[in-house]
Amino acid sequence: MKPMTKSLALIAAASGIVFGVMTPLTASATNDVSAPPLKWTECEGDGLDPRQQCATVEVPMDYADPDGPTIEVAVSRIAGERPSARRGALLLIPGGPGNTSIDDPSGKGQKLPQEVRDAYDLIGFAPRGLAPSTAVGCDLGHADLALSATRPWPAADGSITENLVTAERISNTCARNGGELIKHISSANEARDLDRVRAALGEQKISAWGVSYGTYVGAVYAELFPHRTDRIVLDSNDNPDPVKVQRAWLAAYERGVEDVFPEFAKWASAPGNPDRVAGTPVGVRADFLSLAARLDREPIPWPGANPPVLNGNELRQAMLNALYDTDDFPGLAQLILAARKGTVPPAPPAPPEEALQNAAAVGVGTICNDADWPASADAYRKDVARSRADYPLTAGMPRNAMICAAWPYEQPEAPIRITDRGPSNILLIQNERDVATPLTGALKLRTALGKRAVMVVNDATGHDAYLANGTECGDTTVSRFLATGNRPGRDTYCD
Repeated sequence: MKPMTKSLALIAAASGIVFGVMTPLTASATNDVSAPPLKWTECEGDGLDPRQQCATVEVPMDYADPDGPTIEVAVSRIAGERPSARRGALLLIPGGPGNTSIDDPSGKGQKLPQEVRDAYDLIGFAPRGLAPSTAVGCDLGHADLALSATRPWPAADGSITENLVTAERISNTCARNGGELIKHISSANEARDLDRVRAALGEQKISAWGVSYGTYVGAVYAELFPHRTDRIVLDSNDNPDPVKVQRAWLAAYERGVEDVFPEFAKWASAPGNPDRVAGTPVGVRADFLSLAARLDREPIPWPGANPPVLNGNELRQAMLNALYDTDDFPGLAQLILAARKGTVPPAPPAPPEEALQNAAAVGVGTICNDADWPASADAYRKDVARSRADYPLTAGMPRNAMICAAWPYEQPEAPIRITDRGPSNILLIQNERDVATPLTGALKLRTALGKRAVMVVNDATGHDAYLANGTECGDTTVSRFLATGNRPGRDTYCD
């Protein structure tokens, strides 16, 4: 590990955002409540550690109406393994939005080093709206559950007309079927729920490991409840743009793909690779763009997939999925090689439709309630045209109209502005090449947090840095911080 290189330091300095002051709903005051002790029971589900227990925490549906209707948030726990070393509780904050960490104490939590598992109760949860918490659903049509429907890929000619139709259809369906709860699903309310969880656990302060979208939730928690934070790890970091929020996440795919696709191209052109796509990295890129254009014109039937066809946008979406993890590079290469011959591999397995419906509703609610999205079709058309010209691999999708362009509800509150006010107890861990949360956006969060944070950048490729796709140096640094509180004195770079 070494101090951040000059080039990265210059990027960080150039990425600064000036943030204002905002105190929505006097958030800390609304959560200064007594909480009954949790009633821990055996968890439902297969393959769980027998030590994992589950409980529920009652929270307001609407924090602006704390005496109104309530909902339940499901939580799970594996107690610290050495009581004499116990420091407190470690929240495992999932990505998404639409993901859960309810099983993570039995899963990724067991990858934590022994000294961390000794010191903390590992706490998972299902964010509001996501089963087994009080659940929400939109009852979408099967075709609207496809990623290529919720990711707004333009038509082959760049038209966004169908995307606007899809946005209105899904928004109206969610408004019709999502009930009152879907209006109150947001990152800020998830953070407020987590403080109710903290209180129910009997903890004065709480530590956290937030991943991907969970880094934004973790940052919002640290902004709303800075006096309740202990040691905070933010892993694979979102751009906290105080106006765009989730639009900034979508737009980040432009840069993220350009950061990671060259790594795939090097791998897919390496001599001796049984899934070799082309003889050079330049050839891999050219072949991918050519194949996507051909599939735009001549789709291939793909039985069992959703949609049941491999067209250019399905290939682009498969590329996006594969760039999250280098372990998925072979699957993308095999799809490319098959499609060249006019064939397809077996369709990838899909989660149960009930789970997809639930996750889609939580994702839609969060993304649409967190920030206002432009309603102007012309604005999206212009942005898509520019994006297609500058970033051909993503074909304009990151600047296109998501579902929220037609969201029928008023934004309940302005996005939380992440600032440098609060204790200096945050460690950011970030891979240099990350398709979903690229370094350029992560540096925006680093700048926003100022003196509160230190950042470790890994010379590594993939999403999820700590104990997954990062470096031994980065993993050691995060583990040391969680176990001892020892944090690097300044931003560092792990070769």
